[in-house]
Amino acid sequence: MTAKPHDALFKAAFEQPQHSADLFRSILPAPVTAAIVWETLTAEPASFIDPELADRHGDLLFSAQLTPAQLTPALGEQQTGNDRVLLYLLLEHQSSTDYDMPRRMLVYLVRIWERDHKEHAGPLRLIIPMVISHAPEGWTAPVSFHALFGPPPNSVPGLAALIPSFSILIEDLAHLSNEDLLQRSLAAFPKLALWALRDARDAARLLQNLEVWATAFQDALQTPSGMEAVAQLLRYVALVAGELHFTEFRAKIASQLPEIEELTMTMAEELRQEGRAEGRAEGRAEVLEKQLRLKFGELSEEHAARLQAATDAQLALYVERILTAESLAAVFTAD
Repeated sequence: MTAKPHDALFKAAFEQPQHSADLFRSILPAPVTAAIVWETLTAEPASFIDPELADRHGDLLFSAQLTPAQLTPALGEQQTGNDRVLLYLLLEHQSSTDYDMPRRMLVYLVRIWERDHKEHAGPLRLIIPMVISHAPEGWTAPVSFHALFGPPPNSVPGLAALIPSFSILIEDLAHLSNEDLLQRSLAAFPKLALWALRDARDAARLLQNLEVWATAFQDALQTPSGMEAVAQLLRYVALVAGELHFTEFRAKIASQLPEIEELTMTMAEELRQEGRAEGRAEGRAEVLEKQLRLKFGELSEEHAARLQAATDAQLALYVERILTAESLAAVFTAD
């Protein structure tokens, strides 16, 4: 969870089809919800969506069968076994909303259709695009593809029908109250995950609302993998809130849930250890950068980026190479 805590927490909470089904049902329009056979919801591989985002954990894709009785007679007659609707769930975890999200989503949708068309002949399957946003300021960007154009497609009579059109369903956590989240028909852990995504970056709000969520923590602990789920939540809070705020959080949650005090102590110690390790790595990278500049002059953007992203093992290797290397390329050559 260290590198991408938002993605990791979201995936842990909603990669199970049952949990995602509950989330979909709480957000989708009632007629759409009634048209889906939720017992058939199945996780689909989503890594193909964008090769550049292959290591992202926030993109979840599911397929499910449609209920024939909910289809119009004309559509029912056209069914040729292609009776599954692909549900696409994307977590956007940027600190601010993404104005370009409809265009990005269109790219994802097209890639899903391309893969699906190769595997299944016949009509394209339906896809429902959904974004779970926990941008602190709330979602303020466009939700429709037409909103990205200038002039708007409807500015010329007859033009709008010629331009691809779709909207994204946005679940904006910033505008949901504790009561809104608690009333959702979700298991305790997914509820807690949504709360943590909403509040963990705001220390005051996190501490203020903790008491409201104490019962949900207790409910989560009662499940078969409850301790593991709570550990994931605490790990997320520790990574996102920082050591100082997590110390306050730890003290408050220990007074309400003494059964997880040992777990919070473990998280606090891990946070301190990681902070020290990160500090040592940053210090080594800073010294190495100075040495490289003294020997070779200014670093290119490529070399500066590689130094910034280097692991401890790579930094140690670069330190050895700089002693004999005659160029920057020799220092950063592939292992």
